[in-house]
Amino acid sequence: MHSCSASLFLHLTISQADIPKSENLLKPDTMAAAVASPPNTNSAALARPQSSMSMSSMTSTARRERKEGDIGSVFASLAGEVEVELPERFKVLKREMIGNETNQAALLRSWSSLIQRLADVADEVERRKQDCIPTATYDELLNPSTQLIESIKRCGTVVVKDVVSEEQALTWLDDIKSYIRANPSVKGFPANDKQVFELYWSKSQLEARAHPRSLDIQRALLSIFSKSDSTPISLVPLTYADRLRIRHPGDAKFALGPHMDGGSVERWEDPAYRNVYEKILRGDWEEFDAWEMDSRATAVQNMYDGAGSCGVFRAFQGWTSLSDTGPSEGTLKVYPYIKEMTAYTILRPLFREKSPRHACSTHSAYLDASNWELDLESSTFPGSPLGRGHECNDKTHPHLQLNRTMTSLPRVRPGDQAWWHGDAIHAVESVHRGSRASSVMYIPSVPLTLTNLEYLAQQKETFLEGRPGPDFPGGEGESEFQGRGEESDLKTDEARRGMGFEPFKIDESMSEGEKLVRRQANAILGF
Repeated sequence: MHSCSASLFLHLTISQADIPKSENLLKPDTMAAAVASPPNTNSAALARPQSSMSMSSMTSTARRERKEGDIGSVFASLAGEVEVELPERFKVLKREMIGNETNQAALLRSWSSLIQRLADVADEVERRKQDCIPTATYDELLNPSTQLIESIKRCGTVVVKDVVSEEQALTWLDDIKSYIRANPSVKGFPANDKQVFELYWSKSQLEARAHPRSLDIQRALLSIFSKSDSTPISLVPLTYADRLRIRHPGDAKFALGPHMDGGSVERWEDPAYRNVYEKILRGDWEEFDAWEMDSRATAVQNMYDGAGSCGVFRAFQGWTSLSDTGPSEGTLKVYPYIKEMTAYTILRPLFREKSPRHACSTHSAYLDASNWELDLESSTFPGSPLGRGHECNDKTHPHLQLNRTMTSLPRVRPGDQAWWHGDAIHAVESVHRGSRASSVMYIPSVPLTLTNLEYLAQQKETFLEGRPGPDFPGGEGESEFQGRGEESDLKTDEARRGMGFEPFKIDESMSEGEKLVRRQANAILGF
């Protein structure tokens, strides 16, 4: 079924009664003011976004194909852009989130306690380094102890050892290199020394995404989240086709700094997405649960469809290692306290400094809560451009002390996997100081939701045509490549189901929300 038709079918068959209701922070009349477009603008990026409470937010019509490009177009820093003031409607939105005097007082108290906690976290991370990041074997994660689950929930990141055999991982890497040699026109970043490749459909990637042990790990990770029985979501992993990286020793160009995936200003602007963080915005950051999935399932993460926008809810971001890589060797870095990090990220746009850094006697004085006040006057959302990824640095998010807290992963070997929460701030080490290539395949953990379902239908079409999925730079992609993976390379039922080629099973033991989303999936995919 063509994705445009699929979208129409979904709009006709899902009623508002099927969607879990949640109390939003903004009333409908103030929300209308908050999201209204600035007058007389011709920029598509500033077009009026869709409200997540409307029917069209559950899915949209098929997105237009993006321009050809590479990962450099996703982030403002890699694209060489400077931060610009957001439209006036964001000031209205900010004032509504700050709210009345009672909520303002709660936010000020919360901000003060959070800043103190972040200072303690910085000291702990600097002392413990890699010990802040839990590590588990495949068997341990499938039968986790309470301590392991608590560690993952605290950190937001986990390294899983021995998921795939080293022999298998190295075979995938060799085959990928052969695929690149056979197709030298492949795009990559940086263009003069390709290391992050615009490859999505090699046979190795298809096989790795559907590897049975990897799918086991994804199911185990998804089970960490909680959800209500009525939420239209199934914790069955879907296939999301992402890139791969072969980073060369000595490289300093793929210096992707601290950032968050899963949208930018959408976290505040979309009502369902904002509802995920309601406790934080009500001055109760300590009560925030990063592992509740209900509102995330219906959140709109892609309101502007820019180069850095993602139309899929990825519960966990992840990669599968194809190399022996340790700290300082071009690996991943994370902020290893998910609750504290998320609370600060959400509160940061609501506060501004009283005195700039250079006017304060010490750096501690600059960071002190007494030097910060609620911001009711600006439309600034630091590090959150429209249609790009959300980025963080010492200027935009000073209390995170990222130079102290961004922590490199423990050493990984071929076949190991790294997984981090979709909200987690992460980065790539600025310089690869190792002697061997640092190679990974990006493979996230994506549950079955209504929005993810529509993406799956569109991605299925691009796969058959050999073009990149809807979230990625467009063009002919691998359509003419020698040795590209095809449907016949999806060898198992799980591999075919994850790509939309087999129906989802339904039984009466499932929750109503899970049965609903699986029925919709089968109908939209033509089963």
